[in-house]
Amino acid sequence: MTDGANPPITPQPEPSPGSGGYGFPPGPPAQGGYGFPPDGGYGYPQPGEWASAASGGPSTSPAPQPDWEAMADRSADERRRKRLWMLGGAVTVLALLAGGGTFFLLGDGDRPKPDDAAAPAASASPSPSPSASKSSAPYSATVEGDATLLRDSYGKTGIRLGPDFRIDPLGKRFQIIGKGTAKSYAQSAEPVVDVSKSFTVVARVYSSGAKGSRIAISQGDGESFSFELGVNEVKGKQAWIFRVQTGDKGAAATTRTVTAEGPTVFKTATTLMASYDAEKKTIALYLDGKKAGETVAGPIWQAPGPLQLGRSKHHDIWTGAWQGALHNIRIYDTAFTPEQAAAYKEGKLGSSPKPTHAWLLTS
Repeated sequence: MTDGANPPITPQPEPSPGSGGYGFPPGPPAQGGYGFPPDGGYGYPQPGEWASAASGGPSTSPAPQPDWEAMADRSADERRRKRLWMLGGAVTVLALLAGGGTFFLLGDGDRPKPDDAAAPAASASPSPSPSASKSSAPYSATVEGDATLLRDSYGKTGIRLGPDFRIDPLGKRFQIIGKGTAKSYAQSAEPVVDVSKSFTVVARVYSSGAKGSRIAISQGDGESFSFELGVNEVKGKQAWIFRVQTGDKGAAATTRTVTAEGPTVFKTATTLMASYDAEKKTIALYLDGKKAGETVAGPIWQAPGPLQLGRSKHHDIWTGAWQGALHNIRIYDTAFTPEQAAAYKEGKLGSSPKPTHAWLLTS
């Protein structure tokens, strides 16, 4: 047993000329070679009996003698090669182990940033290099030539970033981080979700706002929202919520909410999924692929205005400034079933249903 360190290597001295080398006797070898009887034995011809390859008869030439010094040199070289090979193999194994440790450390880069103070890596860029070919171009989070307009990976609706919503690297892809101020928002140029029909909104979220309301996604910029998805205080504690407006102009009595009480909200990366079934007139909220709740909602009010990231409109006032990170935002024109919600979280949803819009994809 050892303590894990490599044992010291003491190189052997080269044999002196004529000494016989490593393990070879000094001086000329005994007749018959090392280990062979002096009379040849073991099937070897006796001296003077070497046959001629041409005639098959006896040869009169003396028996050839091996070059013993050359054999000793070759043996010494072979020993040195084996020692070098074993040493090189040990170094390779250590290098591979060290490389594996580096890989797992780099893998931690896929985690959301703990707060809004994390700075982007110097080498990260939300847009591909102009010289990159189409086949090898990296993923682009923004529209080419416009670093403040999020690119829609499935549709044609870009989302304009507000001053306090910045793009930040997330592994080899990107996320947006809000500071929790009135300028921590982003909005599209037009409505994205048709709330008169079934839909599902999905986002990977990370809230670093310890108190109050924090809205990740909503739609509408008039007097009130059509729907909102994010954080609200319920019974003195933060909880994930999905809320829809069923009456004109946002009367409190016409809102319907699904609340997920219990799960940790603060600084906990969560996949939020809000679904509306227009046929059943129900809304459902899923956390990390599991249904947190469902309620009857009735038809959703079609509030005027575009999709919003990081805020929501309540009684003509912007509320719920987002503090934290958002990415993997997807819109579907169908209501997910519990089985589809679970499959999405496991990455097994497949190509159907297909998103109608998507931004800041990381997978």
